[in-house]
Amino acid sequence: MELSLNTRQVGVYSVLEVGGEIDVYTAPALRDQLVELADSGASKIVVDLEGVEFLDSTGLGVLVGALKRAQASGGILRLVSSQERILKIFRITGLEQVFGIAASVQQATSGQNE
Repeated sequence: MELSLNTRQVGVYSVLEVGGEIDVYTAPALRDQLVELADSGASKIVVDLEGVEFLDSTGLGVLVGALKRAQASGGILRLVSSQERILKIFRITGLEQVFGIAASVQQATSGQNE
């Protein structure tokens, strides 16, 4: 399956909507998009995973790398997912403690927890 990436602004947040599968084949495109957002000056990034059907360890690595880049520059990176199959991956790996994971884009961009 293909990976779809769409960026939009919600207030001061750059929201990257991701759809499809994030795996070893598609993760480089996700990484490139996240780096491009950061390089363009986006300091508050929300990655909306609601449209993601599959996420593997390569995809997790890309998200962790993006989080580290954001934190190193004083920025914020949050994830959005309400899908149990995606949330389970973050719980199993312990990454739910590392990422701010919101149930909706509205929740992620509300400015809470900053």
